[in-house]
Amino acid sequence: MEDKRGDMKPKTPEKPWLTQGDEKLIAVREMFAEIAPSYDRVNSVMSLSLHHRWRQAAVKAIGIKPGDKVLDLCCGTGDFLSPILKSLENSGEAVGIDFCEPMLRQAEQKFGDRVQLMVADACKLPFAEESFDCVTVGWGLRNVPDLRQALSEAIRVLKPSGRFATLDMARPRGKVVGAVAEKSFHTIVPRLGKLVGHSTAYEYLPKSTERFLSRQALKEEMEAAGFAAITIRDFFFGNICLHTGVKP
Repeated sequence: MEDKRGDMKPKTPEKPWLTQGDEKLIAVREMFAEIAPSYDRVNSVMSLSLHHRWRQAAVKAIGIKPGDKVLDLCCGTGDFLSPILKSLENSGEAVGIDFCEPMLRQAEQKFGDRVQLMVADACKLPFAEESFDCVTVGWGLRNVPDLRQALSEAIRVLKPSGRFATLDMARPRGKVVGAVAEKSFHTIVPRLGKLVGHSTAYEYLPKSTERFLSRQALKEEMEAAGFAAITIRDFFFGNICLHTGVKP
């Protein structure tokens, strides 16, 4: 994959979590481009490597099976594609899209031609209606410039009875656990970022969690987009949340 953006790259804003619309798209894309080489390593440290289990649980929850055609939105370095491919058992098709080419390069090194990877915007998917049996997204909806449009696109490309799963950070329900978790999150993650030279990027994660929708609000947005049979499941003391839905 050739990076066609040229040598003059926009500088990531000092507070990318405050950006909106096109400014957010550009800021987040540049931020992830900067951290792509260290992303997997830091992600494993932050999650104690448990994010692999959560993704496996999401794949199981929506029943991905051999022969399915699956789209992973905001796929980044491709960690969701591993359990997807395992469930497909060499039958079916896995497609990953992301708006950050350097992240896709990392995924390409892992999977080669076993998956189809392309630079694309989750809010403007380059696929026909009813193209996929399942759509997944991990830690991606917080980053799109228009959440409603992204959900609308996800359900558009799903076949009838198609399944959708999104994993993301959440704020713990309990007051005590929530207070401890938030203090730790706001302290540890930025420090990890400093260790790899990207403090602003890793400050974005806890800050964007504060600004992201609650469990119930995200459920309501999914319902408004047309999803039915929505389920919510917490992991990691409520710091991680899985939402699933079905296209009627």
